[in-house]
Amino acid sequence: LMGLGGFPGTDPLSLGMLGMHGTFRANMAISHCDVILGIGARFDDRVTGKIDEFAPGAKIIHVDIDPTSIQKNVPVNIPIVGDLKDVLRKMIKLVKGTKQAAKYRKKNAPWRDQIAKWKSTYPLAYKQGKAKIKPQYVVEQVYDLTGGDAIVTTEVGQNQMFAAQYYLFDKPRTFLSSGGLGTMGYGLPAAIGAQVAMPEKLVVDIAGDGSIQMNIQELATAVQYRLPVKVVILNNGSLGMVRQWQELFFQGKLSHTCLPQVPDFVRLAEAYGAAGFRATKPGQVRDVLRKGFAAPGPAIIDIVTDPNEMVYPMVPAGAPLTKMLLV
Repeated sequence: LMGLGGFPGTDPLSLGMLGMHGTFRANMAISHCDVILGIGARFDDRVTGKIDEFAPGAKIIHVDIDPTSIQKNVPVNIPIVGDLKDVLRKMIKLVKGTKQAAKYRKKNAPWRDQIAKWKSTYPLAYKQGKAKIKPQYVVEQVYDLTGGDAIVTTEVGQNQMFAAQYYLFDKPRTFLSSGGLGTMGYGLPAAIGAQVAMPEKLVVDIAGDGSIQMNIQELATAVQYRLPVKVVILNNGSLGMVRQWQELFFQGKLSHTCLPQVPDFVRLAEAYGAAGFRATKPGQVRDVLRKGFAAPGPAIIDIVTDPNEMVYPMVPAGAPLTKMLLV
């Protein structure tokens, strides 16, 4: 999650995100590979799944500037302590233009073919009908309308995962999200900070109707300092990620996850002095996003999405990466 943008998401070699809500191809590739080069990675439980079954046939090379992060969660075969830029430059010199590199690419062709099969068998997919708006569709339209050139922040929950899956980050430092502590309410303040640092960039916070309310008051800050941040709310009337767990693992016993009394976000935006827009049908989404992005100041774009949509793939807690729920 936190590495998105470190490698171009549109590159054919990109497998997408790994882990609990990672792509099928990424989880299968990591589970069947023979070498892992971990660059500044934590190997946390959301990435590894069941530790005992994580990449059982792989030798792990772990590069990190902090030695206490190495051997912390997974056994490492080759630990390298150092600045990533220095280490990677030296690694590139070792292999670039060598006969071994060309030989390896030829030998590696069947592995690339296998990854292509995984990719085609279970790609990230959804069906957008004419009635309910799918959150995946919204994120794809945000990507399309921004040309992938926005700085994207997120809150925490389903909105975060849909953004990670369906917005293809090509550049470093364009995805800002709370992937460690998982703090709801992170996205809007982060967007404000990013807008101050990069005033010429379009900054979009992809939020949920639950998490946006954790720090909605910061919209006043954006208005006061004329920071044109755009907040796209995937409004499904619930704390979506917690509800998903309750639906899948607690026999559908919903507790404190439905939000039938969320504010009118358009009127709330206007009360703060910002612009407000809303879409309730799929055909309205692109037009509403265009208007919101073109607004001269801060804007809230409230998009009412399918309340029953879940984030897939999903690796249940304690399961290995190969045991994904796909639908």
